Amino acid sequence: MEKKREVVKKEVDLRELTSCDATLQMLEKARKDGVETAFDRAVNMKACPIGADSACCKHCAMGPCRLNAKDPYSKVGVCGATIDTIMSRNFARMVAAGSAAHTDHGMAMLDLFREVVNGRIKDYDIKDPIKLEEVARSVGIETEGKDIKEIATELYNELERTYTQVEGEIPFAKRVPKKTLEAWRKHGIVPRGSMREIMELMHRTHMGVDQDYRNIIQQISRTALADGWGGSMVATEISDILFGTPSPISIEVNLGVLKENQVNIIIHGHEPNLFESMIESVNEPSLVNAAKQAGAAGINLVGMCCSGLEAFVRHGIPHAGNFMTTEAVMVTGAVDAMTVDVQCIQQALAKVAECYGTPLFTTNPRCHIEGAEHIEFNEHDPKACTDEIVIRAISRFKNRKHPIEIPNIRNIGVHGFSHEYINYMLGGTFRASYTPLNDNIINGRIRGVAGVVGCTNPRVKQDWVHVELVKELIKNDVLVLQTGCSQIALAKAGLTTPEASHLAGPGLKEVCEAVGMPPVLGIGACVDNSRILIAASEMVRTGGLGESIADLPAAGAAPEWMSEKAIAIGQYFVASGVYTVFGVTFPIVEETKFHKLLFEGLEKQGLGKWGFATDPHEMAQMMIAHIDKKRKALGIDKARERILVDMADRRALDVA
Repeated sequence: MEKKREVVKKEVDLRELTSCDATLQMLEKARKDGVETAFDRAVNMKACPIGADSACCKHCAMGPCRLNAKDPYSKVGVCGATIDTIMSRNFARMVAAGSAAHTDHGMAMLDLFREVVNGRIKDYDIKDPIKLEEVARSVGIETEGKDIKEIATELYNELERTYTQVEGEIPFAKRVPKKTLEAWRKHGIVPRGSMREIMELMHRTHMGVDQDYRNIIQQISRTALADGWGGSMVATEISDILFGTPSPISIEVNLGVLKENQVNIIIHGHEPNLFESMIESVNEPSLVNAAKQAGAAGINLVGMCCSGLEAFVRHGIPHAGNFMTTEAVMVTGAVDAMTVDVQCIQQALAKVAECYGTPLFTTNPRCHIEGAEHIEFNEHDPKACTDEIVIRAISRFKNRKHPIEIPNIRNIGVHGFSHEYINYMLGGTFRASYTPLNDNIINGRIRGVAGVVGCTNPRVKQDWVHVELVKELIKNDVLVLQTGCSQIALAKAGLTTPEASHLAGPGLKEVCEAVGMPPVLGIGACVDNSRILIAASEMVRTGGLGESIADLPAAGAAPEWMSEKAIAIGQYFVASGVYTVFGVTFPIVEETKFHKLLFEGLEKQGLGKWGFATDPHEMAQMMIAHIDKKRKALGIDKARERILVDMADRRALDVA
């Protein structure tokens, strides 16, 4: 009998894998317990070099075809597809999948909105009628003299076109700066409806259809814009209308938010309606009493990833960690139930949960996991699901069998800077405006604005790239906006509180201290990148910084991206006019024609462009150089000199 070859697994110093001390402590415990995590798998599973460069095609049964990334034009696929065709098709399919994820999320929120408005769902209500009216007016709906239900019904009917429309322009195109929209129209990339754009993009990438990378990129951009200015924006705006528009709140983050003497329930995923119902369930007196009868001091509800971000900016719910901590949190032994819905859910959670006796529940029909128990969440009777999960968590608490080890590490972050709050924060109740922001960019106190967003990836040291990049940006007077898992990385590093302004450059520090804000503004989940688009549009509308988003001294980055959603997000920022830098890896062979189009050609069309770097300091310098280039183009590359005016100067002033 042939002897089975033994696979030797590598072990590395865990300090090389994460900069989060709490996660490090749990990884050390997992190693002692013999439990494998994504960090281990990343070390032992080498990324496919051909796939990493997107130099392979498996779109038909004549292949899969592999091209040589080192000599990309030396051969073609069996059908004759060139490296540029293959890469653009692969890139397109990533954008299609990522856009579908956010679009489906947005449509689910819109479905919920319709049922609430029609009175068929009673457990949710419109919590922000002011936001309802503002959104309605932004898409051309007249609100004067109409009641809430009438406005909401008209808004639903208008926003439904975001998904189902086959011709015309999506509703939120009305929010796009005029010059940016003109560029979209010129290049034929204004989205019609999300369903049509995603369908057409998938069709074009089928074998034997679109075979010109320059034509494919147009539909890539059109589809990505249908995500950013469509599905994602709808999800954000409807969530605010139903559950409340965020405003800044101080929140505890990191694994230390778990409590040994309480029933700990983790919510992980992306859709806020599950979390909103769970908040009701954990505060249900009969369930709180049941927990106490089981010996617990109470029920401790904790968030993770993006649904956690949704809840902590609206309710101050503590947050345990980002994507790369979702396994580590169960290694504590203190999690009595983890509940997930959709997106960024690792299949390995089921195995880790089994190792520590933690019940893992899936709740959304789109996401089942082998080894997890499914309890369907239905918005028409949401507490049937969430009450049952609480009951099961209480049972697990009462029968805990594994040792508890909770890192004694908690950090404070201030988050919830929605577009509406930034407007109020800068101008006040009666003069709400972005004018102070624009003025401080023009006078040079603030050099520019950067969006640093996205995932954490086990191919790089957890959180480190995010933190180092942002430190370098704020040191150089760049105001940073944050969404997604990046936000938790920065909160753990202490960069999302007003006290962090001492790390900022002198100009940004002065503005932060005057306003009382952090140099890093956390604004929500990854779907809430649409808030950054709205803020950029408002900066253009306010004036003084150009006529399009592409004119702004602004840049974006996803330093540890890992999902197809991230590629879709990156492309909708690029198509909107933003220089966008990704880290870790980039799925395009350098110096090919498609690479040059993404990294140079799109900017020449009046859009943005892509950038790539793995070192955070290099990434920061690339972004700062772009911001400085835009400042120079606007004629504000030299800050106005600040002069102290004495009484003699004042008397000489001509005030006639």
